[in-house]
Amino acid sequence: MANLARLVAIMRRLRDPVSGCEWDRQQSFATIAPYTIEEAYEVADAIAHDDMDSLADELGDLQLQIVFHAQIAEEAGHFALDDLIGRICDKLERRHPHIFGNASHSPGWEELKAAERKKSPDDSALAGVALALPALERAAKLQRRAARTGFDWPDQAGPRAKIDEELAELDAESEHPRMLEELGDLLFAVVNLARHLNIEPEAALREANRKFEARFRAI
Repeated sequence: MANLARLVAIMRRLRDPVSGCEWDRQQSFATIAPYTIEEAYEVADAIAHDDMDSLADELGDLQLQIVFHAQIAEEAGHFALDDLIGRICDKLERRHPHIFGNASHSPGWEELKAAERKKSPDDSALAGVALALPALERAAKLQRRAARTGFDWPDQAGPRAKIDEELAELDAESEHPRMLEELGDLLFAVVNLARHLNIEPEAALREANRKFEARFRAI
């Protein structure tokens, strides 16, 4: 872990109020959040291309983002890097009681997360679904959470019929604000169908993008 300590020391020097880098000193949680999201996508892209050299680079860039956030937090007196590593260690042990505790088996990751949410001020089944998630992924996650409470179609016929209904409602609108709303409902219904077909909508759309790009380049 010597290089992790080295990275922390580098970030502290970059953020030094006297001798640090002007750009790094000016950053905040909000200003570097977009870079954090971008680096996570670049990690996913390296994996999709099975490029291990790029994956090592991109994971390093993502680690930098974590250290950057932790340094800003430590300066403000919120928490330090060791605190957040300790939290994830605690969480992993708590959510694997059959490995680190006396339980004979695990209730399941999602069940354990649901039990933890009940202790939160916001104990809704939808609590904790991050607003910053891509809309397609967030729709799928909201639907999965709702389905666990029984709020769901019994089979794929329901969301399939809902797509036809929403498409008809979109066709009936002529004003842009209403068209925007109805198109959103249509996309939400398509995500619901994908969930019932056990297909990740993000993965399906990514494959459609790849196919379109390949065909367009060929033309």
